[in-house]
Amino acid sequence: MRLKDGQKAAINNENILTTVQPDLCIICDLSKIDTKGCLGSPDLVVEILSEGNSKKEMKTKYELYEANEIPEYWIVDPTHETVHQFALDSSTQKYFLVKIWIDEDTFSSYLFPDLTIDLNKVFTH
Repeated sequence: MRLKDGQKAAINNENILTTVQPDLCIICDLSKIDTKGCLGSPDLVVEILSEGNSKKEMKTKYELYEANEIPEYWIVDPTHETVHQFALDSSTQKYFLVKIWIDEDTFSSYLFPDLTIDLNKVFTH
């Protein structure tokens, strides 16, 4: 997906897009989809941590997703069998932690309450 990168734009004094590839995303506005992918913010982004993900990368993506006002963001940590669920506060345009879900929980989306996931099935032992 192609998102506005405010930090790079401020340095160059122009609109700059940056390309990121989340593990999963939900895009409800089909007009954002073109032959190159998604132009603009999806409704939900999911990032799955792996040994290759650095803390800096996760911080950078968190800030990029927040700046582009992506309504819901999940960070899935398979090692610790947790999901950190963030939602965008409409008044501050900042993320807040909705909940940290663990492997025993049935997780539900903040934006899509009918979307539920049994984490016991996701984090199989």
